[in-house]
Amino acid sequence: MKVVKLSDLAKTIRSKNAGTDKITFDIIFREKGNYELVKKSGAISKGKIARLYGIEENRISDFVEFDPAYAIKYTIYREKPSGSPGDADIFGSQQYPPLLDVEIQVND
Repeated sequence: MKVVKLSDLAKTIRSKNAGTDKITFDIIFREKGNYELVKKSGAISKGKIARLYGIEENRISDFVEFDPAYAIKYTIYREKPSGSPGDADIFGSQQYPPLLDVEIQVND
């Protein structure tokens, strides 16, 4: 068994605004095999995302594994509305980096 980073398997890992009160995350794969591998690994789940970001699960408003697009998408509620005083990421585009190093176990 070896370990591979999510960033080595996914084509796109990104975050962006989903309105003023939410940030949405997309993990998109080129190949069905990599998508299925990550999905079956359990490394990306509502609970694991909450732990990775240090938030309560109830801050995750949506979590979808979208098979036709080989994509995993989830949305979290912001602590503060986009652009409000103290908001450090007005576009929500800098929230994805913790996903890059998520480890996926792969059979040799």
